[in-house]
Amino acid sequence: MTLWLFLHIAGCVLFLGNIITAAFWKVRADLKGDPTEVYNTVKNVMLADLVFTLPGLLMIIISGGVMAVQAGYAMGEMNWLMASLILFGVTGILWAGFLIPLQKGMIRHSKQSMRDGVISADYKRASAYWAVGGTIATLLPVVILYFMVSKPF
Repeated sequence: MTLWLFLHIAGCVLFLGNIITAAFWKVRADLKGDPTEVYNTVKNVMLADLVFTLPGLLMIIISGGVMAVQAGYAMGEMNWLMASLILFGVTGILWAGFLIPLQKGMIRHSKQSMRDGVISADYKRASAYWAVGGTIATLLPVVILYFMVSKPF
């Protein structure tokens, strides 16, 4: 159980740490307004998702599933675990259906902006949507983390 718990916590650190850090660097690049820096940053945000967020996600799912089965948690009732799973699913849908396509668009728009020497309106629009969706997709795992630690119901 200790190994699974370690893997679960390590997965949470990778997952949450990367989504928060990536947003920080993207916001900094956007504020600076240098098209080349913006392009490089949004490309690296996507790379960091593959290198850190995805492995963290897999660690969370696998270790959490094993620990839930070992602990004998009932999956048919509403408790902190079921609420966490629902929020985790919503977060995944938000990332896969909304944020990843926006990130691909931001890469494409920022590449064109880099060529033109000015940040385009298309990039700014995609970035604004990403900021709203990303904030929601970051706050939901923070709520899940609270549920995991406190087990309030």
